[in-house]
Amino acid sequence: MVKYPARFIVALVLLAVLSFGPGAVAGTELIGGVSRDEALRLGEGMYRDGILPSGKPMQAVVKGDIPVESRFTCANCHQRSGFGSMEGTIKTAPIDGTRLYAPVAKFRRMPLRGARQQDASPDQLLRPAYTDETLAFAMRTGIDPGGRQMNTVMPVYDLSDRDMAILVFYLKNLSVGTEPGVTDREIRFATIVSDDVAPADREAMLGSLAQFIEKWRVPKNVERMVRAQTYLQEGAARETRTPVLALWELKGPAEGWGAQLDAYYRKEPVFALLGGITGSTWTPIHRFCEEHRIPAIYPVTDHPVISETDWYTLYLSKGLQQEGEAAARYLHGRGDLAPDATILQIHRGDPSGLALARSFGEQWISLGHRPPEVLVLGPSEKLSEARKGTAGKTGPLVLLLWTAGKDIPSLSTDAAGIKPEMIFLSSSLAGERLYDLAEALRPRAFITYPLALPRAQPGSKVSPARSRQEDIRERMFALFQTINYPLSQLRTFVYRDYFLELIEKSADITETTVSPRLSFGTGQRYASKGCYIVQLSSGPTPTLVKQSEWMHF
Repeated sequence: MVKYPARFIVALVLLAVLSFGPGAVAGTELIGGVSRDEALRLGEGMYRDGILPSGKPMQAVVKGDIPVESRFTCANCHQRSGFGSMEGTIKTAPIDGTRLYAPVAKFRRMPLRGARQQDASPDQLLRPAYTDETLAFAMRTGIDPGGRQMNTVMPVYDLSDRDMAILVFYLKNLSVGTEPGVTDREIRFATIVSDDVAPADREAMLGSLAQFIEKWRVPKNVERMVRAQTYLQEGAARETRTPVLALWELKGPAEGWGAQLDAYYRKEPVFALLGGITGSTWTPIHRFCEEHRIPAIYPVTDHPVISETDWYTLYLSKGLQQEGEAAARYLHGRGDLAPDATILQIHRGDPSGLALARSFGEQWISLGHRPPEVLVLGPSEKLSEARKGTAGKTGPLVLLLWTAGKDIPSLSTDAAGIKPEMIFLSSSLAGERLYDLAEALRPRAFITYPLALPRAQPGSKVSPARSRQEDIRERMFALFQTINYPLSQLRTFVYRDYFLELIEKSADITETTVSPRLSFGTGQRYASKGCYIVQLSSGPTPTLVKQSEWMHF
């Protein structure tokens, strides 16, 4: 073995540092002077938010010389997934790493792979595969590797070499690789149940999910045929991957759920969460999904996280917030409220009552009214204690009773003592006890109803009462309607952001009992966006009488 002098070895090391940069010596590739992970983070900020690594907005022009603001981002047109979009007559091409770095045939207009990529001649190509250099050139000039001028609505960017290197690296890795929970054979999901959920509610949700998973499975003989005929070309997620559903059970107080979820996910990564139910908050699970970028579809909760920026949880609605807002809008719109009327909200300090009171109050004030009165009762206090909130008031009283259904039977006696002109109740809180409301109070009682109105069959009367378990099963059926088509369209590109984008673009769903219409749009995360105000009819088997049209928020 030849022994070199120490000074010679030092010289070689210095040469390596000067030639390849410090990252080469340490075995760590640097992109624009930062680590790969940091480059991906900074590139995401450029792609999604139009913000340079320096924190300044990106500078771009369209149609040759028209400046555009930084909020005109790559993701606006190409989507978070990079899989493109169609706006009117303008088709935005995919720019995910897989398709950017593959040539596109003229007639197929899709990436060529494997042997077909090697055998393609230049005259057969719409464009060659991008390289890092030609991608940077295209973003600066609007000219693709084939020499074609792109549509002039495509911005061209004034980026430094460092910033361009970071953005190119991000695009090269956008929607590339395999998502957690996805293999050639399986696509794994999970659902969540906390230990404070009633057994009947738990079974209603798990049984419905099990039926969907079983229905979604394809017989083995069909699976083999589909694999042989289509999978090697483009594939089809629904036909070739077996869905598997795991149960993640959460125990103890909500403060400890985050650690339990992390442990489940490390042991058994999943593509998405389906449904899920807790007896209290959903917030720790929402935060977990945002952190790990896991889609969660229609958790059963009356307390969704209300956010205009979070992405990964799709809620059936805004929950109790919609009912409080609906009551405020309806009361404001009647136009017959006396100026000296007292608006009194009563609740027992629980999360549900607080949510309704807060949402009503905020909406009421935004409509130009003075803040409503609020009375918080203890767990065992009677509703007649509401007299405390009416002492010294001489005008008419509007009572908003945001308490559970157990208070309904005593309402006729207690309300008689305070004589409200109008009473508002939440159908979500009252549940089946709503139909115990005394007949004498029904003309004065107005009920927030965030569901599709029940349809009576001709010649028969149908009670509008629906049990908690029936409601859960209906929610799960709405989940299946929402995700069935998007899952079938994933094909080869099984990515979480793309899955959510497909849901956003899906047709509205109107055949459901949970809402007159379920719909999403770009960035929308609440499918049902409204509420009815109803009353109960007279008689021993009351039905719902609509007092407002669907109030769309």
